[in-house]
Amino acid sequence: MVDSREKLQQIETLRAEIKQGGGEKAIARQHQRGKLTARERIDRFFDPGTFVELDVFAKHMGRDYGLDKVDRVPADGVVTGYGKVAGRTVFCYSEDFTVIAGTFGEMHGRKIAKTVELAMKHGVPVVGINDSGGARVTEEMGALSQYGQLFFRHVRASGVVPQVALIMGPVAGGQAYSPALMDFIFMVDKSSHMFIAGPPLVEAIVHEKVDEQHLGGARVHATISGVSDLTAKDDDDVLDRTRTLLSFLPANNSEEPPVVPTEDSSDRSLDELLDLIPADSNQTYSMRKVIKLMVDDGNFFEVKKDFGQNLIVGLARMGGRTVGIVANNPQFMAGSLDVKASGKGCRFIRFCDAFNIPLVNLQDVPGFLIGTKSERDGIIRHGSKMLYAYAEATVPKITVVVRKAYAGGYLAMCSKDLGADFVFELPTGEICLMGPSGAVNILFRKDFAKAIEEGRDPAVVRAEKHQEFMDKYVNPLYSAGLQHVDDIIDPRDLRKRLISSLELCRNKYDPVPPKKHGNMPV
Repeated sequence: MVDSREKLQQIETLRAEIKQGGGEKAIARQHQRGKLTARERIDRFFDPGTFVELDVFAKHMGRDYGLDKVDRVPADGVVTGYGKVAGRTVFCYSEDFTVIAGTFGEMHGRKIAKTVELAMKHGVPVVGINDSGGARVTEEMGALSQYGQLFFRHVRASGVVPQVALIMGPVAGGQAYSPALMDFIFMVDKSSHMFIAGPPLVEAIVHEKVDEQHLGGARVHATISGVSDLTAKDDDDVLDRTRTLLSFLPANNSEEPPVVPTEDSSDRSLDELLDLIPADSNQTYSMRKVIKLMVDDGNFFEVKKDFGQNLIVGLARMGGRTVGIVANNPQFMAGSLDVKASGKGCRFIRFCDAFNIPLVNLQDVPGFLIGTKSERDGIIRHGSKMLYAYAEATVPKITVVVRKAYAGGYLAMCSKDLGADFVFELPTGEICLMGPSGAVNILFRKDFAKAIEEGRDPAVVRAEKHQEFMDKYVNPLYSAGLQHVDDIIDPRDLRKRLISSLELCRNKYDPVPPKKHGNMPV
């Protein structure tokens, strides 16, 4: 008769075998590709000794094409469980490419869906490490059904707990939609790619020859498609950056983000801003420098840096508390809002609103991008996403008019009319219904025609009228006089005033009308 100790020994021996994944040769191939294994990634990501694995003994459901002869697919190709990241609980699933290429079968999918469901049930973030050859065709309907089950849970968890997808190898077919339904997607340069159809299928169906990196590599998704939020140099780098991201976020939507003590004084004067921001609205400067001067210790976690570069978004801390930064970038397209920037900004604003992260908005915007291409790309539809996102958001919203704030761009970057709790303007600020040059052309066109008739230089008359218009309408005193801004502030006091305002807004109460949900333009 087998006693309890022998049974335990059998179970632990099996557990140890399963933890070897696909075996030494498969692990060596993974390392040759410059990638860590599923379990190595977990060991690097979680605080030492804190990870607890679930469903390690899950068995595959394959009954055809050779899988019926395979006794065991270790952990069914995915490691799932929970542990601590900087002392805070996080659920995680890590696909194991050393086990039949980490393919997505029925039990594999059930394990991942269960992980997302448990994260939501217990109110903690979930991180998905994706490295898979795609669906396990030998489990056809089981795999397809589990895709649907997983997508359903991602959507239910959206806005409840943070969801972060790490693309650390191939992600193909329907499985690519799992990361797309999560809050952030981080990719690894050169070793990761994602697409709904790989190069062989693309060539067969649309007769286009392309390799994996040009079809769906990290650079493509960071710069062109906008699917990815960040490109890391290697596995260690992406895991480190994920830990950093989580440090800014609350565990769930009912909590506030964690407070991190800082020795960076709230009263620190930003003397450099006096020389950094030019008074001439046609001169450029670095908005990123403004942000880094403004936030705690100069630490700014930017996302989607290489996509929609006319808008800068990311997370930082002010007075030890997490804030979301949304800022126009005058160094790219003069900071105008186009289709890409509008979608980028909208998604970030809504994430911050879902997870109780106050928004600090820095305006230097000439308006929405105009022209035939912009109109045909749908700037009206996409641009309205920014209007919707800010109007919908109930978190504290503080706006600073740094320089230009023209036309619809002024509204779309969170004006008082779109629900900003406080709007401050620097002495260099310019709020105007449209670009001043266009306004002057309309208002004084008769004066310009008369000048020509009288033989006067129309350029001189234009310069005089332009200055007259700027002095009368486009200066901080005019907008402050009409109470569109709460104060004109010294740039050196920017950090102090923002932190003070954010502190005041901590107990903000902004009820919304009862409704199932709004119908945002998409």
